[in-house]
Amino acid sequence: MKKYLELIFLLIFTCLSFFYTKKTVSVVKEYDDLMIKIKNQKEQYESAAENAIINKNTIIPGISGTTINVDRSYSKMKRYGSYNSNLLVYQKTKPKISITNNKNKYIIKGNPKKNMISLIFLIKNNKNINKLLNILNKKQVKTNLFVKNNLLENEKFLNKLIKQKQVVNNLDYNSSFAWINDKIKSINNKRYGFCYLDSTNTKILKKCIKYKNYTVIPNIKIKDKPLIEIKKQIESGSIISFELNDIVLNELGLIIEYIKSKGYLIEPLSIHMEE
Repeated sequence: MKKYLELIFLLIFTCLSFFYTKKTVSVVKEYDDLMIKIKNQKEQYESAAENAIINKNTIIPGISGTTINVDRSYSKMKRYGSYNSNLLVYQKTKPKISITNNKNKYIIKGNPKKNMISLIFLIKNNKNINKLLNILNKKQVKTNLFVKNNLLENEKFLNKLIKQKQVVNNLDYNSSFAWINDKIKSINNKRYGFCYLDSTNTKILKKCIKYKNYTVIPNIKIKDKPLIEIKKQIESGSIISFELNDIVLNELGLIIEYIKSKGYLIEPLSIHMEE
């Protein structure tokens, strides 16, 4: 019994020693000049998250903020031996109002502060597809190709699109949508996908939500006079969709150069819409 009590007292003493040692280290760290400097300097490196903008049934993605992980930054700098802003450890803070919990809204643009543009091509047949891929490859541009189901069922055709590193999406919402949607997510290595609409459609929106997709209605839809229309309408955050025809293809190289000349990055939806 005596030995049992001694063991209990020893355990209690060890725990208390550990607790007070840890508390002492923590107090010492708080008064360390390095810790004080990190805390004093961190605000100039932090940025607040910006909420997504909702207007009735539409949404524009927000932007994540950044905070400094003080303890991890301290540990890195302590090993280094002095304060160095390059060793600050950043953490992302997501916006409270986000597209992730508002899939029942139509995305109409990207956040203008990201200075990005997304190009969407509607592929309804395999005519002109080689010409499109050659232009995109030459200009080193990654876009979203929304393709009819009957074309996606052709493995050879699908592999050609993947080989060119374009992002493949589903343009149909019929009975084969579910398995093709899963296939596309697997190809794109994404947990979510995108649906395309020219205008609002509640039935398709619900179907897209069910299969964990965001639904996009581009703010610029091009069918003819593409370069003229883009010059008139383009702005940071634009999502531009194209009917794949000879007029678009003849001007596509100039369109890409014009967009780049305005200082915009051309990125696929998955990057452009990321918060």
